[in-house]
Parts: sequence; C-alpha cells; structure tokens
Amino acid sequence: MATGDGHFDDFLARIQAPALIAVARHWGEARAGQRMPAWRDIDPLKIVPYLPIVWSWRYDRQSERFTGRLAGDAITRAFGRSLRGAELKSFFGDRSPMVFARYHRVVTEPCFSRDSGAVFRHVDGVGVGERIIMPLADDHQNGDGVFGATTYDLSALATENPVNYVFDSLEYLPL
Repeated sequence: MATGDGHFDDFLARIQAPALIAVARHWGEARAGQRMPAWRDIDPLKIVPYLPIVWSWRYDRQSERFTGRLAGDAITRAFGRSLRGAELKSFFGDRSPMVFARYHRVVTEPCFSRDSGAVFRHVDGVGVGERIIMPLADDHQNGDGVFGATTYDLSALATENPVNYVFDSLEYLPL
C-alpha cells in the first residue's frame, strides 16, 4: 500500500519483517503530513503488539549526546539492561562511535536507516534479524531523536552473556 511519499514508500518496500513494516507505517501515520513526527505523536496503543521490539533515543544538539528514552522488553532482555536514561557512550562502550555515527546521520540529515543480518553479536554467536531507525523532531522539522525497532533471533545463544550492537547490510534512505 503506497503512501504517496516516494522516499517513505522506498523505505517501506525494503523492510522485510512484518512487525517492522507495522512500526514504520505508524511512524508515517504519526507525522500527519509533516516532515517527521514528534515523540508525542507516537501512539503506543497503535503498535501494542510491537512494543517489545521498539526503542528510542533523545538527541541534544548542543551537547551532541544521545540519551535513552525507551526500550521494549525484548530489547532490554537482549542487552541485559534498560537503555532508559543511559548515555549512548556508556551504554554501548567501545561500539559507541559506530552507533553514534549511525544515529547522528539519521537525526541530522535526516534519513531512514535499515539493516539486516547480524543485528546483535553475542559472545556465543550472532543474533540474526532486521533493524530500522527513523528520525523524530519535536518541531516536525529538526531532528531531535531516533525511533527504531529490531527483530532478532537469539534463541541459540546463552542469555547470561553481554550482547553487542552490530549491523551487516546497512543502508540509508533519504527522508
């Protein structure tokens, strides 16, 4: 189902996981004709089945810092801790420059990001899935956060070991 927004339609067409398509569609609806939705426009009631896989980071342009806003239960379980209130640098440790670069690009260009394959690397193996990241803007114009969702299968992995954030087939698409 086309939305009439070519760039957004291209982004939707690349997403494979039905859950991620539903989350992305909600982002598209939440912006209500604006460039980007604000955090307040995201309605959790409209994406209830997908809340365990969604996450969000707030971006402060002055300090150039991302602070964790929300992580669903599946994301918190994968990392073994909540990102809520955490600074990106302390949350991701030595992987923070890579994660920062990705989130920064999404929020400042702004653009969409999608990757699939190894989305979490665990000491005992790899979690395979798909991840999408979309920008948020309180004023609907200037990015101030990212909203994402990640599907993954860690079933073959031990849960007591830490999980790292990685991506295999990374792509950016214009907003």
